[in-house]
Amino acid sequence: MNMASIFAEPKQLPHIPRVVQELMESFRGDEHSLDIDEISGKVAKDQSLTAKVLRLANSAHFGVPRTVATPQDAVMLLGFGTLRTMVLASGVTSAFSKIEGFDQNAFWKDAFSIAELSKWIAGFTADTDKDTAFTCGMMHSVGNLLIRMFYPKEAASIDQSEAMSTSKRHMLENGQFGYNSADVGAELAKRWKFPEIIQDAIAQQYLPESSEEYSKEAGIIYIARYLKHAHDQNLSEDEIVAGFPLQVADKIGMNVNKAYSDLASLGELHSGLDSLIED
Repeated sequence: MNMASIFAEPKQLPHIPRVVQELMESFRGDEHSLDIDEISGKVAKDQSLTAKVLRLANSAHFGVPRTVATPQDAVMLLGFGTLRTMVLASGVTSAFSKIEGFDQNAFWKDAFSIAELSKWIAGFTADTDKDTAFTCGMMHSVGNLLIRMFYPKEAASIDQSEAMSTSKRHMLENGQFGYNSADVGAELAKRWKFPEIIQDAIAQQYLPESSEEYSKEAGIIYIARYLKHAHDQNLSEDEIVAGFPLQVADKIGMNVNKAYSDLASLGELHSGLDSLIED
């Protein structure tokens, strides 16, 4: 069950539309070199992708003043960054087939929550792009899905062990496979030609627990996962502050005092992407 076996047959791996890979180029710092009209036109040629993007753009969350009828409208009314987020989310969520016995809707809702929290954290972290942080957060656990696709029985066994112990999932995965979902997710991101900043964020998301070096975006994911857990546990603001991973926040240059003053807004954070996974 080495990791190479997961990637041995490329045809069995989830595939994303070419336009999604092209949009990822904009995270390399060359957004302005992209022809936005050309990108919008390519999105429009994919009927399934276009339908999902338009459903998102016309949802109440975005509150546009008139109907969004085309991807070009979405750029004009919502901006390139929002269109990019919609296309990426639509392409990635559609890439994975249904996994029997696993609640993928809940999985993606969690991923979108981590993404929105990552974007929030980036707002208090110097020299950090919010959209990049969002994408890193959205992608952070795709390796979990891939493991479930290839090793469903082992993943189910880890589910049971996780529920019955205090061990963290990535440690259980390391014990079972010799690698974890972060390793798998980073390799998938590499195969999808995602930028290194996203590959590194996924790969290094558990390193804040060790003394190893990790990227700023990996630290953001780590804190986002802490805040998601705190929210799920209904912790008070005082409890969140008391347990806040300050060492990680300090390392990534996060202004925690300013963030603390905005903790009340966490309950109102919504990505607006949940309609992608509604039946």
